[in-house]
Amino acid sequence: MSNLRTFDLNLLVAFDVLMRELNVTRAAEQMFVTQSAMSHILHRLRQQLDDPLLVKTPTGMKPTERALALIAPVRALLSEMEQLIQPPLEFEASTSQRRFVLAATDYLEFLLVPALTGAIDQIAPSIDLHVKRTEASFPVTQLENGSLDVVLGFGSVLNPPAHLRCQTLFDDEMVCVVRQNHPIIRATPSLEDYIAVPHMLISWKGTPAGIIDQHLQEMGLERRIKLIVPNFLSAPLIVAQTDMILSLPYKLAKRFTKFVPLEIFPVPIQLPAYDLVMIWHPLHDKDPAHQWLRDKIMAIGQNIDGL
Repeated sequence: MSNLRTFDLNLLVAFDVLMRELNVTRAAEQMFVTQSAMSHILHRLRQQLDDPLLVKTPTGMKPTERALALIAPVRALLSEMEQLIQPPLEFEASTSQRRFVLAATDYLEFLLVPALTGAIDQIAPSIDLHVKRTEASFPVTQLENGSLDVVLGFGSVLNPPAHLRCQTLFDDEMVCVVRQNHPIIRATPSLEDYIAVPHMLISWKGTPAGIIDQHLQEMGLERRIKLIVPNFLSAPLIVAQTDMILSLPYKLAKRFTKFVPLEIFPVPIQLPAYDLVMIWHPLHDKDPAHQWLRDKIMAIGQNIDGL
């Protein structure tokens, strides 16, 4: 007597071949084993199913009633198992109605999402995107349960858990911008000039200080932050109409100069480069749709300077 835990499911493949051939020698050829090995397999089947299964007769081997009753359900089970182990179907982006959810800072929303939306619209017009703001706490649960597909942002700021996948899209560096014809900042600013000018700070978390302030504090210095706003949307317009200085990533500053008259200068302190990353859960590594989305984001990130 057998149960599922002790039954060798590989024997079902041999059973199906034996029922098709009704001959141990021919079944052995189909299974690419020797005749003696096939005889041993039949013996094991008889033991586990507690039935002769194939019986010799003057006209050849005949299946027992028990064997005949098993043929159809065994073949149906093998067909289901065959489907189960097949690789997933390719993702048909052109006809898909999938909805992808991204969490991103406004920086990456500004740089990546327009190009991503345009690229998707060209080849997959029925795919929808939902962009959320990144949260103060990292959304591990949402990535795991699939309610969020990827997180985009600064790797050093997001600091994702080690078990998640993380891929660098591109690097950026901090610069500062002021309006054209600024009364103080007219060339590459000295540290003294940089400190003397009132500053604008982008703080989506609402904190009154940033990375630059930490570095200045280590140097025994402090800047005056005159204005704090939660995102980059209004920043270029404000800087262009005031004497404030704004420090921000270069690729964003470069885009701003296309809309308003601003000058870009290096920040006069040593700051690390920023890595812009894409983060996802390893549960979705092999999902063809998810792979397609990541490939599209990665391609745009690698061509960010050409956009």
